[in-house]
Amino acid sequence: MKFPLNHTVKIILLGAGGTGGYIAPHLCRLVHTLDRTVKVIIADGDIVEQKNIVRQNFICSDLGRNKAQVLAERYTSAFGSEVYYIPEFIESESKLLELLKSQKLVILIGAVDNNKSRQICHNVFQKLDDIIYIDSANGQYTGQVVCGIRHNGKTYYKPVADVYTDILKNTDKFPTELSCAEASISAPQSIVANIMAATAVISYIYNILVLGTIEVERITFSTKTVNMKPVFYQKQK
Repeated sequence: MKFPLNHTVKIILLGAGGTGGYIAPHLCRLVHTLDRTVKVIIADGDIVEQKNIVRQNFICSDLGRNKAQVLAERYTSAFGSEVYYIPEFIESESKLLELLKSQKLVILIGAVDNNKSRQICHNVFQKLDDIIYIDSANGQYTGQVVCGIRHNGKTYYKPVADVYTDILKNTDKFPTELSCAEASISAPQSIVANIMAATAVISYIYNILVLGTIEVERITFSTKTVNMKPVFYQKQK
């Protein structure tokens, strides 16, 4: 798949926690090196808690602050290019469509931890003529990153919910629907799995924005075997 190297770009990062927090610095550093206009927006309604300091990309002075705001301000200061933030969860198709509406090259990065948010991303992906949707998900030791692509109203690479169809089942809740007890329970993850997932996402972004091409539809990985396995695009006959 080929991508233009001279178009302006809009990148929406949904989620600033375990994986999103590690995507952000590398994404902002990469954007800083490019000779093109790239607008980065980070969206997350969560605040930094003590439990996040162990695994996520935050420090003690960030406690109590909104995660998206922390990352946006930190990397705006570090690289001199403004990073925008939305201090809330994106839990409606209309809101996500409004964010993605553009004549530019649009990239949606899903670094969320629930399938209801992925369902919204999936539905919006189907409605747009042109979009790149990169979704990241991982557990404690394993995970996957899937890159869906639509161009001129045609799907070239399947989005994550067409690869892992269980995502379309209503089995969980939006973050704002969780009780305090539910919100305090996190699925087991490790810092290494989060970093490996972020590395795969940034590799996609680099190939799209710098090389102008990608050949890999999805990547599965394991931190135990220190392995990333790509699944290459096969053109439909």
